[in-house]
Amino acid sequence: MSEAPRYYVPHTSKWPIIGSSSLFVAAFGTASFIQGDNDWVFYTGLGLLVFMMFGWFRDVVAESVNGMMSGLMDVSYRQSMAWFIVSEVFFFGAFFGALFYARVVSVPWLAGSSNNLLTHTILHPNFADTWPLFMTPGGTETEAMGAWGLPFINTLILVTSSVTVTFAHWALKKSERIVAGAWLALTVGLGTAFLILQVVEYMHAFSELGLSLGSGIYGSTFFLLTGFHGFHVTMGTIMLAVMLLRIFSGHFTKDHHFAFEATSWYWHFVDVVWLFLFTFVYWF
Repeated sequence: MSEAPRYYVPHTSKWPIIGSSSLFVAAFGTASFIQGDNDWVFYTGLGLLVFMMFGWFRDVVAESVNGMMSGLMDVSYRQSMAWFIVSEVFFFGAFFGALFYARVVSVPWLAGSSNNLLTHTILHPNFADTWPLFMTPGGTETEAMGAWGLPFINTLILVTSSVTVTFAHWALKKSERIVAGAWLALTVGLGTAFLILQVVEYMHAFSELGLSLGSGIYGSTFFLLTGFHGFHVTMGTIMLAVMLLRIFSGHFTKDHHFAFEATSWYWHFVDVVWLFLFTFVYWF
């Protein structure tokens, strides 16, 4: 009788308690940061989180390189990454829901739809049912970000990066490490270019359009959606850079490279989210 598949159980680790403690400090520090007090608490929690992630990932990489993982562990990793991406779908879904609610329900309601003539006539008689809101009920003037400038260029960049990371994966499956590294390095460069152009776009929004988080519902949804997406692109670019280092360190083979696969899943997800952003935030 063959033995049952071996499931590797990690030894007692210090990282979970460090992670939970750093999350608590970061959450407490965020509240203080918003209030303008004790900024050092926020940065301390952020630093502890980075320390925890670096140390924990280092240990997991060492366990993988030393052959401690089994097929069952590989399945666990795949399921975990899949559920993580599902959670990210709901995360962005909440913000898209807020955007659609504002455009389809709130703005028409303030303009007098659904027999809401009293509110429109008495409270906001000059309110127009348009999107983006160039004039909020409170009198704040806003200006929309155009779709066919930097946003369109960034769309081309991210779509291209999905192609290049796929080429890198194909090369890795053929054991062509140098080719895979070249394609992945190009992907990292494209991700970096996207972030640089988004910074330029934000500077334009602040200085020339007068657009900010306080610029009514359009400004709030614009910066929340694009800002959180930019954060995800930043994390994805860092992950891709780490995968690039691991490729040239000889950590991956054509049959064992799930860390790279998981990162590519994440990157494709980020790219798909941007397509929805470009369509519903910038274009329509």
